[in-house]
Amino acid sequence: MPFPPSPRARSGPRRRSLLAVAPAALALTGCTGGDSGGPAGDGPAAADRARARAARDSEGLVERYDAVIAARPGLAGRLRPLREEVARHAKAFGGGRKASPSPSPSASASSAASPSPSAAVPGNDKDALAGLAAAEKELADRRAKALGGVPGELARLLASVAAAGAAHVYLLTEGNA
Repeated sequence: MPFPPSPRARSGPRRRSLLAVAPAALALTGCTGGDSGGPAGDGPAAADRARARAARDSEGLVERYDAVIAARPGLAGRLRPLREEVARHAKAFGGGRKASPSPSPSASASSAASPSPSAAVPGNDKDALAGLAAAEKELADRRAKALGGVPGELARLLASVAAAGAAHVYLLTEGNA
């Protein structure tokens, strides 16, 4: 006799499916030992541009996290670990000048005082989290689509960071970060 469905059935991705994303994304990129294994476009110059863009994108996401943390201090404990991980992603792509591991109080205050248009923070926690989740999802999707156009090692890094972004979306929308 089959079991009835759980009354707590949730929509969206499950933890197991999120954990399956990383190996699947890595399998799509190939298993080469070096930096070859994918279309190189213009060669090293294309990879350098893709790496620089990925670093800028992660730095921009760090700025969004900083703006939300400054505007919604009650979310700081939940968001800091995710923000720090995004800062590590920026550093892995060769960035890091804007994505320091932890924001100073004066940096947070200045970002709250003059936020950029993309860093406008909604007036409540739920909308602020939804905005961050949407930014993480858009960036993870864009990185997943870019996998085929970059060399192997960068593709593996993009896949790993895209999978982390998908996990962040889950934690921001349904999980308890």
